[in-house]
Amino acid sequence: MKEHDCIFCKIANGEIPSKTIYEDEKYRVILDLGPATKGHALILPKEHYADLYELPEENAGEVMKLAKLMMKKMREKLGCEGFNLVQNNGELAGQTVFHFHLHLIPRYSADGQKIGWQPQEVTPEKLEEVRKQITD
Repeated sequence: MKEHDCIFCKIANGEIPSKTIYEDEKYRVILDLGPATKGHALILPKEHYADLYELPEENAGEVMKLAKLMMKKMREKLGCEGFNLVQNNGELAGQTVFHFHLHLIPRYSADGQKIGWQPQEVTPEKLEEVRKQITD
């Protein structure tokens, strides 16, 4: 069900113009208006899902297959040397538009981006405690 006030629903369904690089009956891939690097794109489902928690498993698999297809094409056409796939869930994680989307960020040797996190130090005991918390 499409959300009437969701900007990504409107873009995905062609109601708002975008720089589309791929489209099929379920997805649209667009260039990001504020790109991290040349070719930075977003995979948008045409159906509204707020985040990965709401995205059906079937769609999650389709999104990854589409990401692989687009990465291959972008590597061939843009000459990028790597990729970051970024998908944020929740405001605390950096999600600003609450319509599931996957960022495809081509990487180049001198692109100046630092996408990642600061590793924390953790003891083997703490890791075991967390493992048990998740699996019990």
